[in-house]
Amino acid sequence: GAAAAPADSKAARVAEYHGWSGHADWLAGAAQGVRAEAGARPGIVLARPLGSVDYTDPHTGTKAAWEYATWTSPVRTLSVPATEAIVSWNARTPAGTWIQIELKGTYTDGSATPWYVMGRWASDDGASSIRRTSVDDQSDDKSSVWTDTFSIDDPASGLRLATYQVRLTLYRKPGTKLTPTVWRVGAMGSDVPDRFEVPASTPSLPKGRELGVPRYSQEIHKGQYPEYDNGGEAWCSPTSSQMIIEYWGRKPSAADLSWVNPDYADPQVCHAARATFDYQYDGCGNWPFNAAYAATYRDMQGVVTRLGSLTDAEKLIGAGIPVITSQSFLKTELDGAGYGTSGHLMTVIGFTADGDIIANDPASPSNDAVRHVYKRRQWENIWLRTKRYDANGKVASGTGGVCYLYFPAKPTSAQRRVLGELGIR
Repeated sequence: GAAAAPADSKAARVAEYHGWSGHADWLAGAAQGVRAEAGARPGIVLARPLGSVDYTDPHTGTKAAWEYATWTSPVRTLSVPATEAIVSWNARTPAGTWIQIELKGTYTDGSATPWYVMGRWASDDGASSIRRTSVDDQSDDKSSVWTDTFSIDDPASGLRLATYQVRLTLYRKPGTKLTPTVWRVGAMGSDVPDRFEVPASTPSLPKGRELGVPRYSQEIHKGQYPEYDNGGEAWCSPTSSQMIIEYWGRKPSAADLSWVNPDYADPQVCHAARATFDYQYDGCGNWPFNAAYAATYRDMQGVVTRLGSLTDAEKLIGAGIPVITSQSFLKTELDGAGYGTSGHLMTVIGFTADGDIIANDPASPSNDAVRHVYKRRQWENIWLRTKRYDANGKVASGTGGVCYLYFPAKPTSAQRRVLGELGIR
């Protein structure tokens, strides 16, 4: 595992992912009304409800009672005290069920955060479920949560998140035997130094490697289903997610796609947009909602984390795992893209023998045009930096290496080793 890495890479670690997914993990948490299930894919289910609670859906106005039970993780001490944290999860939520995911922690000054809601999630959006949603505007004057990210308000103060716990609440319609199943929950904590430039890395895949990932353009969906963030123009995240889900041989069923206009090409991209849509954010770019969508497919897992370098991405590609990355840049900062963006998802599907990035970029005019080769040095910088100058010369933020990783419930031993080095077990 990570212990075999050279000392300098340990010092450079700016992020840590830790998850709970094994039977022993579930037994280690505090269960109130949930049961840990063993088997090929261990998880937790609602066993004996603690009671019922009313929830008024802010996006439909519907008020309903829901039975619930909870699971709370052990306290996790971060190896890198964090300025930011992102929680992601993998679950099945039959119609009439949903889950809430919360984060609570202690600061390095010894005080505690409140329980922050990191998501209210259901895989479907039918009449018997809630509208999946993030919860904005949560703060205790030291930290805040917006959409999918917990952030320390003033990192320059030196205050950090030192420990955290995750709490899952499983909900179902009263009087039914329905239950969500949660297979994985985890959090990425990070303290990425403020930087406009990142050090250049040396290519580490001598022959390069390219994975056979399907190519889907978001642009051909312009104007389709504008209720989901104005149609395909903004669908970089679900389009990227769908490419990688299909790389792993998974596809939505005909029933899943039955609502899509049959005249539309690639209806599965429309389906992915609907299935990742965050009704509060009013968009399809909620990072954990995309990872959760990937895990609705048979025996798939999805995690949101941060990588520290392109070397980490090369290890993943070497093991056959593509990487969905988030970046922002001016048109002049990425040769061959032909556009600038304040935030965009694309998929790293390989590296050339020279170490340049082979990316499926959904912001392409057609499926055939999706594959790009981008210069390593440019690409590395726009992905890993935390600060940049926008078109008006104002300082804006960068994502600092955020990525989604999707992989099977049973990875190969090589895949397991590489994921393990990133804390994903």
